[in-house]
Amino acid sequence: MDKREFENRHRELLASLSQKNENQGCIECVGCTACNRCTFCRHSDRLLRCHYCVRCAMCSDCSHCRGSRGLVSSQHCVECENCTASAYLVRCVSVSGSTYCFGCVGISGADFHILNEPHERSEYFEITRRLSRELGL
Repeated sequence: MDKREFENRHRELLASLSQKNENQGCIECVGCTACNRCTFCRHSDRLLRCHYCVRCAMCSDCSHCRGSRGLVSSQHCVECENCTASAYLVRCVSVSGSTYCFGCVGISGADFHILNEPHERSEYFEITRRLSRELGL
């Protein structure tokens, strides 16, 4: 195999990816494309083993997430991107191993943080309840 053959075959694979839109092994998924072994997801693309996710894309092993992209092993995330092994995140990017974070970016192993700053549990819920209402989340 030389460079030209590699590039041609790679282009063919990329083109075929955009044509594969059928769900496989999904149960009760509505408006989803190219999802695999998911249940009860809505309007999502290319999910793997996800459950109850809505408007998500390119996530795997997630549940109850909304409007998120590129999540792995995460639950109850809203409008998040590229987060891993986390739960109850809102508008976070590249967060891992964390819970109850709001607007955080690039942190790991954090709990009850807003914009990467730690907060007491009760204070966290008071602030995020108000912010969620104001941001329409």
